[in-house]
Amino acid sequence: MIRMTVCGAAGRMGSRVIALSKDYPEIKLTGAVEAKGHPKLGQDAGVVAGVGQLNVKIVDDLEKVIDDTDVVVNFTNPEATLEHLEIVKKYKKSTVIGTTGFSNEQIKVIQQAAKDIPVVLSPNMSVGVNLLFKVLKDIAVVLGDEYDVEIIEAHHRMKKDAPSGTAIKMAKVIADALGRNFDEVAVYARKGMIGERTKKEIGIQTVRAGDIVGEHTVIFGGLGERIEIVHKASSRDTFARGALRAVLWLSGKPAGLYEMADVLGIK
Repeated sequence: MIRMTVCGAAGRMGSRVIALSKDYPEIKLTGAVEAKGHPKLGQDAGVVAGVGQLNVKIVDDLEKVIDDTDVVVNFTNPEATLEHLEIVKKYKKSTVIGTTGFSNEQIKVIQQAAKDIPVVLSPNMSVGVNLLFKVLKDIAVVLGDEYDVEIIEAHHRMKKDAPSGTAIKMAKVIADALGRNFDEVAVYARKGMIGERTKKEIGIQTVRAGDIVGEHTVIFGGLGERIEIVHKASSRDTFARGALRAVLWLSGKPAGLYEMADVLGIK
């Protein structure tokens, strides 16, 4: 039995991880964490997630439940995730991180922690999206520099980071496949007399509206033809199930930084 704690337990993703964990007999929810002052503190995590009593109260400190935990699942924000990571590292536990919006420096902190504990870090836990990461690499290699690359991502109005971690990951996969420096070729906005598009730039455009769960379109535009790769998520459950799959996979793994491609065996 794998004992799991969820940080961000009352959030959109955390609550779905808790709800769907009931479908996984190998996983037992033993902890639920939210920010200090959160209105759901003290309530039963199962009731908050809409699946009935689980006898796990939502608390405001990971250390209160870490002893009865094997894997910590984190869907919060970068700052909270790094605070939780220090506790996970201190107690030699494992963690699955689905939080997005990390800076390069924050990623380095996670990489350093992964030298001591097992960490699965992914901006998107969807099986379909992670398969696309692999496919996009192959497409980019074949098409080369003769096709312009544009990425359009759309999410709900309450998403705080932009572009999405998934869009950035897609762009980095393509940039690496084409031998480009991502930081030099990424273009996030266009306005006014900007001149012709450069051959190597990778455009990443953002849409925020309504309750869009998550949509990503990658365009490879050539002369006379266009290839579009589209992924649309209609439910957050696809991400939650991916996270739970990562929890199962991570059990017994040695220290290291892993991604969903490792979990899915498609790296």
